[in-house]
Amino acid sequence: MTKLVLLHKANSIYDDEPDVVYDFPRSYLTAVREALGDWIIYYEPVKAGPRGYFAVAKIEQVIPKPGVEGRFLAMIEPGSFLPFDTEVPRLIDGSPLEQALTEPDGTPKKGGAVQLAVRRLPDEDFARIVRLGLPDDLERQEATRYDPEGSEVAEEAGIFERPVLERLTRRPYRDVAFRRKVREAYDYRCAMSGLKLRNGGGRPEVQAAHIRPVEHNGSDSVRNGLALSGTLHWMFDRGLISVADDNETILVSRNKVPGDVVDRLLSPDGKIWQPEDKRNWPHPANLKWHRENIFGQMVAEGSAPWE
Repeated sequence: MTKLVLLHKANSIYDDEPDVVYDFPRSYLTAVREALGDWIIYYEPVKAGPRGYFAVAKIEQVIPKPGVEGRFLAMIEPGSFLPFDTEVPRLIDGSPLEQALTEPDGTPKKGGAVQLAVRRLPDEDFARIVRLGLPDDLERQEATRYDPEGSEVAEEAGIFERPVLERLTRRPYRDVAFRRKVREAYDYRCAMSGLKLRNGGGRPEVQAAHIRPVEHNGSDSVRNGLALSGTLHWMFDRGLISVADDNETILVSRNKVPGDVVDRLLSPDGKIWQPEDKRNWPHPANLKWHRENIFGQMVAEGSAPWE
């Protein structure tokens, strides 16, 4: 197995969904097959945007692209995709982060490997990039963000430095990373009420909801998330509300949710509020899954928050 850097450009001729599939030509087949079962890092090239290295994932299998000669699909292992908390720049102090792109004097190489859409990545380069994008103390950072005095969670998170791969697979760490990216994408505003609320200490009241739950192969992509207030998060997870097939109209289970509750909690125009960056808009496939598998299907347990 080997680790890779995969170049991704939005709106390219390739049908990439970074948390689901990577579309590539035959010329990279050998390298991608070498990475089966191993981790990759996504990279946005200079002409496509400013992000640099922006996410990590694991390749589960490689298949021919149906109906397209000479193209293949690298299927991403469900639950492995994780966006970086901080996107990692292409250069630091003028030097690339990949050995293959670096001259002996530390300056960037030109041509050759730089042009490749799929690049092999030594373990030490992989670890360095991940440490920059997903710092070991992310849980401590979040726990002390609005509480400078710290907390028990922060103290526990700082006992020792976790290995990079453990960081990528440990659910509590991934939950913190997901929450930070989703709330930031929505500018800390609830997608269904439109409200941007903070408590007395400045802590945002909005939460991060998975549209397709992790236990049902949902990813930690921002496109599988909605920023929601606590009550609306509870309602969404229990199928009392969802989003219609126009990807913006809020659906309500009217036989289970009183009309006055709808009037108090939901945006008056009945539409969800979406991130400024369209790359972070909820993916239609995730909304469809929730609509067909959760909305109206589940029985709400316990008393509703408004009762």
